[in-house]
Amino acid sequence: MNPSVTNARRVMLATMARMQDEHNSQVHPDWRNQGYRYYRAIWVECAELLDHFGWKWWKHQQPDIGQVKLELVDIWHFGLSILLREQELHEGLVSLCFERPSSTDQLDAEAFREAVENLAVGTLQGKDFSTRDFAAAMAALPMDFDELYRLYVGKNVLNHFRQDHGYKQGTYQKLWQGREDNEHLIEVMSGLDAARPDAPELLYAALASRYPGNPV
Repeated sequence: MNPSVTNARRVMLATMARMQDEHNSQVHPDWRNQGYRYYRAIWVECAELLDHFGWKWWKHQQPDIGQVKLELVDIWHFGLSILLREQELHEGLVSLCFERPSSTDQLDAEAFREAVENLAVGTLQGKDFSTRDFAAAMAALPMDFDELYRLYVGKNVLNHFRQDHGYKQGTYQKLWQGREDNEHLIEVMSGLDAARPDAPELLYAALASRYPGNPV
């Protein structure tokens, strides 16, 4: 791979690590020592992901790819938290786990379902996070590292917004005008370059303008 691309992705990885640490610290300043069961959140998210993707053979189901990708990003939040807590985040992670080329630019539905199941099984058995299984799910979708980064920035901002508006206290409203906040996030992000230095601030302001009870 082009060295400049690899270096850029290392910067992206470092940025995501910093943003995750900041978000986790918002939940608890000493989050690394609280024993949070991030592995449990991962396998539950895997089930939610498959519901969005579709797995029932007895009825027609149309994959909601936008929501599927956001669920993968949610899993990455928890996986990244494990890697940070266990000090397993290193610069070789990108080349090792996220440069896996997809064999096609088309969705491989069954390979994706199996990769998600492998991720869930490994998480349950080892109470850990497998970057290899996660990368396999990305490749089967397909979803590349740049898209993971773009969506991560967006979802991280939404998570920060939720905490600021009472998520932990139970007062946050997840439905806005009859749609979940994730749907609003996808819509807002469609017109924004996530690589912009001020992208987090712009996203936060756009979400605030839509949130019930907030002044426009």
